[in-house]
Amino acid sequence: MTLKLGVPSKGRLMEKTFDWFGARGLDIRRTENEREYAGRVEGADGVELVLLSAGEIPRELEAGRIHLGVTGSDMVRERLASWQDSVQELTRMGFGHADLVLAVPAFWADVDTLDDLDAAAAAFRAKHGFRLRIATKYHRLVREFLRETGVADYRLVDSQGATEGTVRNGTAEAIADITSTGETLRANHLRILSDGVMHRSQATLFKSRRADWDGGAREVWRGLGNLLGISERGDR
Repeated sequence: MTLKLGVPSKGRLMEKTFDWFGARGLDIRRTENEREYAGRVEGADGVELVLLSAGEIPRELEAGRIHLGVTGSDMVRERLASWQDSVQELTRMGFGHADLVLAVPAFWADVDTLDDLDAAAAAFRAKHGFRLRIATKYHRLVREFLRETGVADYRLVDSQGATEGTVRNGTAEAIADITSTGETLRANHLRILSDGVMHRSQATLFKSRRADWDGGAREVWRGLGNLLGISERGDR
């Protein structure tokens, strides 16, 4: 039996993932035909490469169709309810950094903290008769964060496109989105709340708790874990 390793199928995240494994003795390469989602692995026996989008990897880990997977920590937390029951975080890989943040219009001078946002949301509802809208792709993470911090009188508006433009377009009053540098937020006249960082994401190697680890996959993982410098805690 082989151990299936899921990695991002394109872009800088794929390249950085290949580099990370390569620096640890595992040579991963995609086939020369870029239209073909296939590749090869050298440096460890019994490892099969599975190329997927970063967003698909949490689902495949949860379903047990891959044993290991590389994706952003935000993806796993957003897409998997009770994620720790189905996957285990093995190691953070040191690239793909991005923060999930809550941002408001820059001209909201009196709104700097979550407490300020809570007060502004209550005032907004009293004035307009409906809840303040926050545009986001990250419904689970945002809802959990705002519940824990006591912000009420808001509703989430789904945004699968350019979330930063929703305030300017009048479809939301605030946003929650991933940012690396904050430049796009500033270009759209948005400002991150001083305590509005919800999650600091980076590329992370995860292990599926639901994959079939019998038939040799566990032994393959032990050898691979030793090669990567990851302890046997991954077998628990």
